Amino acid sequence: MPQVMMLRGDVELWTRLKPLTESDDTEWVNVARDLDTWPGAREAARLTMRRNGAVPARKLYSPAVLADERDREALREMAAHGMQIRITAAPLSRGTFFIDRRTMILTSPITPAPAAHGHRTYTMSATPALVDGAYALFQAAWESATDLAAFLSAEWPRIDAQAARVLRALTSGATDETAARELGMSLRTYRRRVAELLVTLNAGSRFQAGVRAGELGLIRG
Repeated sequence: MPQVMMLRGDVELWTRLKPLTESDDTEWVNVARDLDTWPGAREAARLTMRRNGAVPARKLYSPAVLADERDREALREMAAHGMQIRITAAPLSRGTFFIDRRTMILTSPITPAPAAHGHRTYTMSATPALVDGAYALFQAAWESATDLAAFLSAEWPRIDAQAARVLRALTSGATDETAARELGMSLRTYRRRVAELLVTLNAGSRFQAGVRAGELGLIRG
C-alpha cells in the first residue's frame, strides 16, 4: 500500500477497512465528533460486539455525541462490551482512525450535510512520522478527557425537543420576532423559553448560552 492514499467515498473507505476488521486482536482508536462522523459507525460497532464480545478499542468523542438519547444508549452498550470511551472538550474538526498505531485514516472536514457523507474523501496514511505525530496528539487529548460514565454522572443539562429548537433559533442570529414566528409560538413564549435556557445552561447572556451549548454539544451540525 502506498504510504499516503486518497479514498473517495464511503465504499472505497470500507473496501480498505474490511480486511482489517476481520482480525480479532486489532487495536482500534477512533476520534469523532459524534456517531455520524464515520459512515456506518453504529452498525459496525454492533457487528463487532456480537462477534467478539470484548473489544480492544478506544473512542474519543466531543459532547455532541451525547445530544441524542439513542446515541447515549449505543455508547453505554459499547462501554459494556469493553470499549474505552471518553469525552473531550477539545474541538474535533476531523474524524481520525488509528489501526494498530501503524495506519491512520482522516476524514475530510466534517460537514453538517448528511447527503455529503457518501461523497466525502478520506486520507489513509502509513507514514510512521505522520501516524506517530497524530497519535501523540490523540494521546494528549485522551489523557485530559473524561470517562463516559463519569461524564454522564456529572450534572449535565438536558433540554427537550422544543428547547433545542429555541436554542438553534437563538444561535442563528434571527430576531426574536422572526424566531418566534418560525417556531410557531408567541413572542412572549419564545422569550420565556430563552430565559429558561439561560438558567439551564448557567449562562449570563444569550451569547454565553450559545458558547455553552456548543461546548456541551447541544447544538448539532
